[in-house]
Amino acid sequence: MEKKKYASNTRAKNKWNAANYDRLYPYVKKGKKATYLAAAQAAGKSLNEWIETTLDAAAQQANEE
Repeated sequence: MEKKKYASNTRAKNKWNAANYDRLYPYVKKGKKATYLAAAQAAGKSLNEWIETTLDAAAQQANEE
């Protein structure tokens, strides 16, 4: 019975995530993940948060040019 409960929770989370987030699947060369993770940790951010803020800054700069 517990398995059913978890399955419905997962479905609900997946439905909410699909409605509220876009997914990106960037592939990077081996070793770059560690570099990005170190930069994120140095900035006091999660890897996802660091990637998002870095991309936002690059997009804003590109739009200003």
